[in-house]
Amino acid sequence: MSGQIASIVADISSTAASARLSVEQTLERAEQASQYHALLSLTAERALERADAIDAAIKRGEPVGRLAGVPFVVKDNFLAFGAPTTAASKILEHYNAPLQATAVEKLEREGAICIGKANLDAFAHGGSTENSAYGATHNAHDMTRVAGGSSGGSAVATALDVVPFALGSDTGGSIRQPAGFNGVVGVKPTYGMVSRFGVIAMASSTDSIGCFARSVDDAQLVTDIMAGRDERDMVTFDDYFVPETSTPRGLKIGLIGETMTDAVEPDVRAAVNAYCDRLREAGHHVDEVSLPMSDYALAIYYIVVPAEVSSNLARYDGVRYGSRAEGVTSLAELYGRSRDLGFVTENKRRIMIGSYVLSSGFYDAYYNQAQRARTLLIREYDALFETYDVLIAPTSPTTAFELGANTSDPIKMYMTDIMTVPPSLAGLPALSVPAGVDHQQLPIGVQLIGPQKADALLFSLARQMEEQ
Repeated sequence: MSGQIASIVADISSTAASARLSVEQTLERAEQASQYHALLSLTAERALERADAIDAAIKRGEPVGRLAGVPFVVKDNFLAFGAPTTAASKILEHYNAPLQATAVEKLEREGAICIGKANLDAFAHGGSTENSAYGATHNAHDMTRVAGGSSGGSAVATALDVVPFALGSDTGGSIRQPAGFNGVVGVKPTYGMVSRFGVIAMASSTDSIGCFARSVDDAQLVTDIMAGRDERDMVTFDDYFVPETSTPRGLKIGLIGETMTDAVEPDVRAAVNAYCDRLREAGHHVDEVSLPMSDYALAIYYIVVPAEVSSNLARYDGVRYGSRAEGVTSLAELYGRSRDLGFVTENKRRIMIGSYVLSSGFYDAYYNQAQRARTLLIREYDALFETYDVLIAPTSPTTAFELGANTSDPIKMYMTDIMTVPPSLAGLPALSVPAGVDHQQLPIGVQLIGPQKADALLFSLARQMEEQ
């Protein structure tokens, strides 16, 4: 599938179309899809101003960039001009950012135009986009089902063709899982490949910035533009990403056996097995492999990540920025009531878990032990990548579940991330790509996982399979 972005840019650059028309049509599509509640706000005024500036530059014969006039949306935990950055929470309901995220700035320098902010689970805490303080997002293929999360709004806006691409953050599957649920490409790059600066932090040791698109080519182009060192994010790498132009041949691919048990829906297992058959037909070697520590990954994740969440959310106190409680009589009451009113239930749950595992009596028993187990998981991945080029697994054990099905059972909700959490803990690149549908015509995603900095190989393999 060729990239939609290239077609848009070609039309605008040749004046067969205009950036203003592109933005106007996108805003119209956004309004027509409003019942899905994918977007929290539109940045129409700023978007049209940028479109007019791009059209004027083209008329003057000036260079306008690789994304000239291409509209996109950002998950509303990205700082971006034109609308408040709420993180889908009440505590940041009216927060207007003084700067933009590095990823947004890089895309805008290439001529892309942000037209709105997408819904998410508040502060990216969740796997269904039902934890938004402003209401749930509906699945693009069945409005009675969840969009996935936490980047559900971005996934749905992409799947509905409101925009050709959208930005999201992925801490434990928040791009890949909703990509799978909505039948689009979702990219979690190597940890440190894309700057996190200007994105509201969830868990700093696993947060990754990526994108959604409807084709591998478009996803690769957006990732290529965002990649590279940022002095404001000290974990970023120098830009190592060089897209591969050749088709991969004879790769050794490992299907992770622990992800193909009876706990995975039969339709999902069948789709993954069919994808593996297609890989073999393309000349690759696919074996079943074992990653024993993956059975413990979810337990590790829900100790390490809440610990980091509790630290990162400590800054929201109703004093320096964001909403604050009224009618309080003490500073302690201001903190308590502002946080109680401003955070959703899942935010509070993760703060409590994180504070508990970091407390003096339990730090060694929980947090330190989880970090040791995380190291063992990383070593198992390293050992597999000595033999295998790529690993494969379902993106999720199920297709999109019904709205409200898991909201009263947090453990059941956490289990939806069981396939995506292990690569996140190891900082590995992973793509979710469409792999068919189940008996209800709901999309199924398959996850391609590579060693650190093997992003280009994953894109190359995914493109080969997309074109097959």
